[in-house]
Amino acid sequence: MEICSNISLAPFATFRIGGPARWFVEATSEDEIAEATAWARLHCTPIFILGGGSNVLISDAGFDGLVLRVALLGVKVSDDPPRSGQLAQRVYQVAAGEHWDNCVERTIEENCAGLECLTGIPGSAGGTPVQNVGAYGQEVSSVIERVRAFDLEDRAFVEFTAAECGFGYRRSRFNSADRGRFLVTRVNYRLTTGGAPTLSYADVLREHESSLRAGTEPTLSEVAGAVRRIRRSKGMLLVQGDPDCRSAGSFFKNPVVSDELFQEIAARIAAPPHFPAEPGPGGEAQVKISAAWLIEQAGFSKGYTLGAAGISSRHTLAVINRGQASAAEIMALAEKISEAVKAQFGICLEMEPVLVGF
Repeated sequence: MEICSNISLAPFATFRIGGPARWFVEATSEDEIAEATAWARLHCTPIFILGGGSNVLISDAGFDGLVLRVALLGVKVSDDPPRSGQLAQRVYQVAAGEHWDNCVERTIEENCAGLECLTGIPGSAGGTPVQNVGAYGQEVSSVIERVRAFDLEDRAFVEFTAAECGFGYRRSRFNSADRGRFLVTRVNYRLTTGGAPTLSYADVLREHESSLRAGTEPTLSEVAGAVRRIRRSKGMLLVQGDPDCRSAGSFFKNPVVSDELFQEIAARIAAPPHFPAEPGPGGEAQVKISAAWLIEQAGFSKGYTLGAAGISSRHTLAVINRGQASAAEIMALAEKISEAVKAQFGICLEMEPVLVGF
C-alpha cells in the first residue's frame, strides 16, 4: 500500500472539480483499510472516504488530510432454494469498490429482480447503503440484507442487518447519526430469482403502456432499458462528452413537508408534483414534494447559468460544471437557488452531495 501526496481529486469526481488531497491512498483489501486508517490516526490526520465520486463536491482547496479511496473488488453469489409458495432468492455479496451499474446489469442478466430500476446510477456499491440509493420506485433498503463496515472509532469490523442501518428517504445511520464513523466494505443484496419488475413510477409505466394494456408484463431487461432512456433524456446518465453529465446527479433532495404547508402552496400557486411520505414524529401527515418544481417556480429554469456553473438543460435538479467551473461557483449557484426557494415557499432545500474540504 502506497500513500501518495498532493494528488488532484478532480479526476475522481463526476463533477470533475476539486483541489488536491494532501495524502491519498487506494485500499484494495480490508487489511489495507485497517492499515491506512491506523496511519491517519498515528499522524493525527483527518480522513475522508472516497468511493465512486458520484455524490461529492470537493472544494477548490482540496482536502487537508488523507483521502482513502475504497477499491475492494469481488462479488460472491449464493442461492436459497424456494420456500413453499415463494420464488427462489439469490444473495449477491458485493465488495464496496465494485462499479454499481455493473452489479445491477449482472443481476438483470441473471434474471434476479430488485435492482432493475437502479440501473444507470454512477458510483460504487459501497455508497448505496450510505444514501439508501433510490430511483424510479426502488430503494436499495428493500433488498439489502447485511452491511459490513469498519468502525473508525473502535477500529473493528462490524456487520449490520438492514433493520440496524436506520434506512429512510436518502438516509441511513451512515450519513446521519453515525456520519463519518463507519467505512462500508461489503453489502449483501437479497434478490428474487425470476421475480417481476417494479412498475410503480409513472415515467416507467408510460414506457410500457401498450404492452401492459395487451396483458404482457415487461421483462427486467426491458424495464431497465426504459429507465436508462429516461435517465439519458434527463441528463442523468453519464455519457462521455455530454456537458450535462459533469454533475453529481440530483443536487437537492425532494423535501418532505407538512400536509398543511403543501395545501397552502397548492392554494396559493398550484399543487406541486408530490409523493407519499411517512408521517412526522408526532404522527402528523407529511408530503414529499418535487424539488425541481420548487426550483422552477422560484425562477430557475433548465439551462440557467451563473458563471461556469449552471443547471442542466434537461433536468432542473442537476447543477452542472459547464466546463471549468470551480467548487465556489457551484456553491454560489446552489446557495442562490436555496435562498430563492426559501424566500418564496419557506422550505429549506437539502443538498444531496457530500461537501469535502469546505
